[in-house]
Amino acid sequence: MAASQAGADGVTRIVEVGAKAETTREATAEGWLHTTPDAVAELVAGTKKGSPIETAKIAAIGGVKRTPDLLPHCHPIRVTGVDVIVEPEAEGRIHVVVTVRAIDRTGVEMEALTGVAAAALSLYDTAKAFDRRARIDGVRLLAKSGGKSGDFVIDQP
Repeated sequence: MAASQAGADGVTRIVEVGAKAETTREATAEGWLHTTPDAVAELVAGTKKGSPIETAKIAAIGGVKRTPDLLPHCHPIRVTGVDVIVEPEAEGRIHVVVTVRAIDRTGVEMEALTGVAAAALSLYDTAKAFDRRARIDGVRLLAKSGGKSGDFVIDQP
């Protein structure tokens, strides 16, 4: 997203994007919650709090929307859409994929990554009751499009 620029006085500033053209932007990120097959079954079945899977989707959307509040160099942007996939797998893991779309002057990579992290943290928050060794990993950008730097698609699985 927006990189910081330090002035001659050494003070970090947010990058000026006002002169940049608004373009359609999209980014997709993924991450994993690794736990036990039994813990995944518990998360899928739901708890007294409700559905951890649906809660993770809501957390992802909230994370996308709150990215500039969490990351000081990110500009507030006009998000036009968010898709969240939370896929439990029998092997004892849950795959989270978040795609963010916007029409703005700066990219949405950080929003997609923050959405994945928020969803995974939400899942972990419930999974820890069933598996203290649960972990989050593999959070990464899969693809982005739009903007001056052009398109990017990860070249490895």
